[in-house]
Amino acid sequence: MDKFKVIIVEDVPLEMKGTEGLLKAEVPEAEIIGKAQTEGEYLKLIRQVTPDLVLLDLGLQGNTTIGVEICRNTKAEHKDIKILVFTGEILNEKLWVDVLDAGADGIILKTGEMLTRTDVMNVMQGKRYVFNEPILEIIINKFRKSITGEIIQQEASVGYDIDEYDERFLRHLALGYTKEQITTLRGMPFGVKSLEKRQADLVHKLFPDSASKGVNAVRLVTRAFQLHILNPEHLEPDED
Repeated sequence: MDKFKVIIVEDVPLEMKGTEGLLKAEVPEAEIIGKAQTEGEYLKLIRQVTPDLVLLDLGLQGNTTIGVEICRNTKAEHKDIKILVFTGEILNEKLWVDVLDAGADGIILKTGEMLTRTDVMNVMQGKRYVFNEPILEIIINKFRKSITGEIIQQEASVGYDIDEYDERFLRHLALGYTKEQITTLRGMPFGVKSLEKRQADLVHKLFPDSASKGVNAVRLVTRAFQLHILNPEHLEPDED
């Protein structure tokens, strides 16, 4: 592969030295044209030179959002620059999502596993979502949990004879919508009286006859969560 230019953004001198040494030893194609320990140093550099790759730490001077902003602004002004995040933020999953949304090409977690030549070359070859094993394991576990939850929800809906309108009705009740508001949703062709009847039918489906008296919307929604008909991780309103 042809040579390419790299800027390293890292606020810990020892880790900066380690990353620099690793590139020189493992990725001879990489030409380090700049190093920055702060956002200000990086902004000054990026005005003077244009790298092909930015190796970006997220937590600069204890501020975890600076790296996300650096990523977002860099991608906005230089869409062809590759950004590979190399970070010790191993527990902040929201931060990973934020930096991916900001345009990062990959995330390598600093969990005893060093940045590798393969990681760098994958990004330079145009691959997206380049991750190392520690983050891949977390992603796979989340994926399994999500799919398992969906299967349980589908099975519960079939078992209790819940159709798409029942699910939509229960979900919006859980989100705090009134019946009047639910009737205005696109794809809900029901009036308030029809929804009241649907609610009564759902009470009989989800509660034994002896426990169905006095069941209000809150108890009904709580029961739907208990039976896995509703998934608290997937509570999103429909478009109005």
